Amino acid sequence: MKVLVSVKRVVDYNVKVRVKADNSGVDLTNVKMALNPFCEIAVEEAVRLKEKGLATEIVVVTIGPSTAQEQLRTALALGADRAILVETDEALNSLAVAKLLKAVVDKEQPQLVILGKQAIDSDNNQTGQMLAALSGFAQGTFASKVEVAGDKVNVTREIDGGLQTVALNLPAIVTTDLRLNEPRYASLPNIMKAKKKPLETVTPSALGVSTVSTQQILRVDAPANRSAGIKVKSVAELVEKLKTEAKVI
Repeated sequence: MKVLVSVKRVVDYNVKVRVKADNSGVDLTNVKMALNPFCEIAVEEAVRLKEKGLATEIVVVTIGPSTAQEQLRTALALGADRAILVETDEALNSLAVAKLLKAVVDKEQPQLVILGKQAIDSDNNQTGQMLAALSGFAQGTFASKVEVAGDKVNVTREIDGGLQTVALNLPAIVTTDLRLNEPRYASLPNIMKAKKKPLETVTPSALGVSTVSTQQILRVDAPANRSAGIKVKSVAELVEKLKTEAKVI
Protein backbone atom coordinates (compact mmCIF):
# COMPACT_ATOMS: atom_id res chain seq x y z
CA MET A 1 0.00 0.00 0.00
CA LYS A 2 1.34 3.41 -1.00
CA VAL A 3 0.66 6.23 1.46
CA LEU A 4 0.76 9.89 0.43
CA VAL A 5 1.24 12.43 3.21
CA SER A 6 0.67 16.15 2.68
CA VAL A 7 2.65 18.54 4.90
CA LYS A 8 2.91 22.31 5.26
CA ARG A 9 5.65 24.78 6.16
CA VAL A 10 4.44 27.12 8.93
CA VAL A 11 5.85 29.53 11.48
CA ASP A 12 7.21 27.54 14.44
CA TYR A 13 4.57 27.36 17.18
CA ASN A 14 7.04 28.75 19.73
CA VAL A 15 7.49 31.98 17.74
CA LYS A 16 5.39 35.05 18.50
CA VAL A 17 3.83 36.07 15.20
CA ARG A 18 4.10 39.73 14.21
CA VAL A 19 2.14 41.63 11.58
CA LYS A 20 3.92 43.73 8.94
CA ALA A 21 3.90 47.48 9.46
CA ASP A 22 1.72 47.97 6.37
CA ASN A 23 -0.77 45.30 7.56
CA SER A 24 -0.31 43.36 4.33
CA GLY A 25 0.46 40.06 6.07
CA VAL A 26 2.60 38.29 8.66
CA ASP A 27 6.24 39.34 8.96
CA LEU A 28 8.37 36.28 8.14
CA THR A 29 11.75 38.05 8.19
CA ASN A 30 14.25 35.87 10.07
CA VAL A 31 11.39 33.85 11.54
CA LYS A 32 11.94 30.19 12.38
CA MET A 33 9.79 27.93 10.19
CA ALA A 34 8.80 24.36 11.00
CA LEU A 35 6.64 21.42 10.01
CA ASN A 36 3.01 21.98 10.91
CA PRO A 37 2.35 19.97 14.14
CA PHE A 38 -0.70 18.19 12.70
CA CYS A 39 1.39 17.26 9.66
CA GLU A 40 4.02 15.72 11.94
CA ILE A 41 1.28 13.50 13.34
CA ALA A 42 0.28 12.52 9.79
CA VAL A 43 3.88 11.56 8.93
CA GLU A 44 4.21 9.58 12.16
CA GLU A 45 1.02 7.63 11.43
CA ALA A 46 2.26 6.74 7.95
CA VAL A 47 5.60 5.57 9.36
CA ARG A 48 3.82 3.41 11.94
CA LEU A 49 1.76 1.80 9.17
CA LYS A 50 4.97 0.99 7.35
CA GLU A 51 6.55 -0.43 10.49
CA LYS A 52 3.51 -2.72 10.84
CA GLY A 53 4.07 -3.95 7.27
CA LEU A 54 0.86 -2.35 6.02
CA ALA A 55 2.49 0.38 3.93
CA THR A 56 5.16 -0.28 1.31
CA GLU A 57 6.04 3.32 0.42
CA ILE A 58 5.53 6.74 2.00
CA VAL A 59 5.52 9.75 -0.32
CA VAL A 60 5.45 13.17 1.33
CA VAL A 61 4.33 16.26 -0.59
CA THR A 62 4.23 19.97 0.15
CA ILE A 63 3.23 23.09 -1.78
CA GLY A 64 5.28 26.23 -1.31
CA PRO A 65 8.56 28.02 -2.05
CA SER A 66 11.90 26.28 -2.60
CA THR A 67 12.72 26.79 1.10
CA ALA A 68 9.96 24.28 1.92
CA GLN A 69 12.47 21.58 0.99
CA GLU A 70 13.67 21.92 4.59
CA GLN A 71 10.35 20.60 5.91
CA LEU A 72 10.32 17.82 3.32
CA ARG A 73 13.78 16.74 4.47
CA THR A 74 12.45 16.70 8.03
CA ALA A 75 9.63 14.39 6.95
CA LEU A 76 12.14 12.19 5.13
CA ALA A 77 14.24 12.01 8.29
CA LEU A 78 11.14 10.91 10.21
CA GLY A 79 10.71 7.94 7.88
CA ALA A 80 9.20 8.98 4.54
CA ASP A 81 10.76 7.36 1.46
CA ARG A 82 10.64 10.19 -1.06
CA ALA A 83 9.31 13.72 -1.39
CA ILE A 84 7.57 15.98 -3.90
CA LEU A 85 7.71 19.77 -3.82
CA VAL A 86 5.09 21.64 -5.81
CA GLU A 87 7.04 24.86 -6.03
CA THR A 88 5.18 28.16 -5.99
CA ASP A 89 5.66 31.51 -4.29
CA GLU A 90 1.95 32.32 -4.41
CA ALA A 91 -0.17 32.45 -1.26
CA LEU A 92 -2.70 29.75 -2.07
CA ASN A 93 -6.14 29.20 -0.59
CA SER A 94 -7.40 25.79 0.51
CA LEU A 95 -9.17 25.01 -2.77
CA ALA A 96 -6.06 25.71 -4.85
CA VAL A 97 -4.01 23.47 -2.54
CA ALA A 98 -6.63 20.72 -2.80
CA LYS A 99 -6.57 20.93 -6.61
CA LEU A 100 -2.78 20.61 -6.65
CA LEU A 101 -2.92 17.66 -4.26
CA LYS A 102 -5.58 16.06 -6.47
CA ALA A 103 -3.14 16.28 -9.40
CA VAL A 104 -0.42 14.64 -7.29
CA VAL A 105 -2.87 11.93 -6.18
CA ASP A 106 -3.77 11.22 -9.80
CA LYS A 107 -0.09 10.92 -10.64
CA GLU A 108 0.98 8.80 -7.65
CA GLN A 109 -2.18 6.67 -7.22
CA PRO A 110 -1.84 6.14 -3.43
CA GLN A 111 -4.23 3.88 -1.55
CA LEU A 112 -4.24 6.16 1.50
CA VAL A 113 -3.77 9.92 1.80
CA ILE A 114 -3.07 11.37 5.25
CA LEU A 115 -3.17 15.09 6.06
CA GLY A 116 -3.10 17.14 9.23
CA LYS A 117 -6.64 18.29 10.01
CA GLN A 118 -5.52 21.93 9.82
CA ALA A 119 -2.47 24.18 9.68
CA ILE A 120 -1.67 26.37 12.68
CA ASP A 121 -1.22 29.47 10.50
CA SER A 122 -4.53 29.68 8.62
CA ASP A 123 -6.55 27.23 10.79
CA ASN A 124 -8.94 26.68 7.87
CA ASN A 125 -9.51 22.92 8.33
CA GLN A 126 -10.67 22.62 4.71
CA THR A 127 -8.03 21.02 2.49
CA GLY A 128 -8.61 17.37 3.44
CA GLN A 129 -12.35 17.61 2.91
CA MET A 130 -11.93 19.45 -0.40
CA LEU A 131 -9.41 16.87 -1.62
CA ALA A 132 -11.84 14.07 -0.77
CA ALA A 133 -14.60 15.81 -2.72
CA LEU A 134 -12.37 16.41 -5.76
CA SER A 135 -10.94 12.90 -5.80
CA GLY A 136 -14.14 11.07 -4.92
CA PHE A 137 -12.36 9.21 -2.11
CA ALA A 138 -14.01 8.27 1.19
CA GLN A 139 -12.91 10.51 4.05
CA GLY A 140 -12.33 10.15 7.79
CA THR A 141 -11.57 13.48 9.45
CA PHE A 142 -10.30 14.33 12.97
CA ALA A 143 -8.83 10.84 13.38
CA SER A 144 -7.74 9.72 16.85
CA LYS A 145 -7.25 6.09 15.74
CA VAL A 146 -6.54 4.51 12.35
CA GLU A 147 -6.70 0.77 11.66
CA VAL A 148 -6.12 -0.71 8.21
CA ALA A 149 -7.87 -4.03 7.62
CA GLY A 150 -7.62 -5.48 4.13
CA ASP A 151 -9.18 -3.10 1.63
CA LYS A 152 -10.76 -0.98 4.36
CA VAL A 153 -9.54 1.50 6.94
CA ASN A 154 -11.39 2.02 10.21
CA VAL A 155 -11.10 5.58 11.49
CA THR A 156 -12.13 6.65 14.98
CA ARG A 157 -13.13 10.32 14.78
CA GLU A 158 -13.26 12.92 17.51
CA ILE A 159 -16.63 14.64 17.29
CA ASP A 160 -18.55 17.03 19.55
CA GLY A 161 -20.54 14.19 21.11
CA GLY A 162 -17.57 11.89 21.75
CA LEU A 163 -16.09 9.33 19.34
CA GLN A 164 -17.39 7.99 16.05
CA THR A 165 -15.88 5.06 14.12
CA VAL A 166 -16.31 4.91 10.35
CA ALA A 167 -15.22 2.15 7.95
CA LEU A 168 -13.81 3.52 4.69
CA ASN A 169 -13.12 1.66 1.47
CA LEU A 170 -9.63 2.28 0.12
CA PRO A 171 -8.49 4.54 -1.43
CA ALA A 172 -9.36 7.02 1.30
CA ILE A 173 -8.48 10.39 2.82
CA VAL A 174 -7.69 10.67 6.55
CA THR A 175 -7.03 13.88 8.48
CA THR A 176 -5.28 13.64 11.82
CA ASP A 177 -6.25 15.00 15.23
CA LEU A 178 -3.91 15.67 18.14
CA ARG A 179 -4.50 12.44 20.03
CA LEU A 180 -3.76 10.08 17.12
CA ASN A 181 -0.12 9.58 18.12
CA GLU A 182 3.03 11.15 19.57
CA PRO A 183 5.46 12.09 16.77
CA ARG A 184 9.02 10.83 17.14
CA TYR A 185 12.20 12.88 16.98
CA ALA A 186 14.44 12.44 13.96
CA SER A 187 17.74 10.80 14.88
CA LEU A 188 21.03 12.18 13.55
CA PRO A 189 21.69 9.13 11.32
CA ASN A 190 18.22 9.47 9.80
CA ILE A 191 18.74 13.20 9.24
CA MET A 192 21.92 12.40 7.32
CA LYS A 193 20.18 9.65 5.31
CA ALA A 194 17.33 12.05 4.44
CA LYS A 195 19.76 14.22 2.48
CA LYS A 196 20.19 11.41 -0.05
CA LYS A 197 16.52 10.46 -0.40
CA PRO A 198 14.77 11.49 -3.66
CA LEU A 199 13.12 14.91 -3.73
CA GLU A 200 11.23 15.82 -6.91
CA THR A 201 10.28 19.40 -7.77
CA VAL A 202 7.32 20.21 -10.00
CA THR A 203 5.31 23.34 -10.76
CA PRO A 204 1.55 23.91 -10.74
CA SER A 205 1.62 24.47 -14.52
CA ALA A 206 3.41 21.14 -15.02
CA LEU A 207 0.55 19.50 -13.10
CA GLY A 208 -1.96 21.31 -15.29
CA VAL A 209 -3.53 23.19 -12.40
CA SER A 210 -4.48 26.87 -12.34
CA THR A 211 -3.87 28.48 -8.94
CA VAL A 212 -5.66 31.76 -9.65
CA SER A 213 -7.49 32.70 -6.47
CA THR A 214 -10.93 34.27 -6.17
CA GLN A 215 -10.00 35.56 -2.72
CA GLN A 216 -7.95 38.61 -1.77
CA ILE A 217 -6.50 39.50 1.62
CA LEU A 218 -7.35 43.14 2.25
CA ARG A 219 -5.70 43.62 5.64
CA VAL A 220 -4.08 41.65 8.46
CA ASP A 221 -4.29 42.92 12.04
CA ALA A 222 -2.90 41.57 15.29
CA PRO A 223 -5.50 40.67 17.95
CA ALA A 224 -6.40 43.52 20.28
CA ASN A 225 -4.57 43.52 23.59
CA ARG A 226 -6.62 42.10 26.41
CA SER A 227 -7.17 44.32 29.44
CA ALA A 228 -5.83 43.13 32.77
CA GLY A 229 -8.09 41.07 34.97
CA ILE A 230 -9.27 42.05 38.45
CA LYS A 231 -9.93 40.18 41.68
CA VAL A 232 -13.28 40.34 43.39
CA LYS A 233 -13.99 39.75 47.07
CA SER A 234 -17.25 37.87 46.78
CA VAL A 235 -19.59 36.03 44.42
CA ALA A 236 -22.08 38.87 44.76
CA GLU A 237 -19.51 41.37 43.54
CA LEU A 238 -18.61 39.07 40.65
CA VAL A 239 -22.24 38.77 39.59
CA GLU A 240 -22.70 42.53 39.84
CA LYS A 241 -19.70 43.22 37.60
CA LEU A 242 -20.82 40.62 35.07
CA LYS A 243 -24.16 42.42 34.93
CA THR A 244 -23.08 46.06 34.93
CA GLU A 245 -19.58 46.05 33.39
CA ALA A 246 -19.22 42.95 31.23
CA LYS A 247 -22.97 42.90 30.46
CA VAL A 248 -22.89 39.15 29.82
CA ILE A 249 -25.75 38.25 32.20
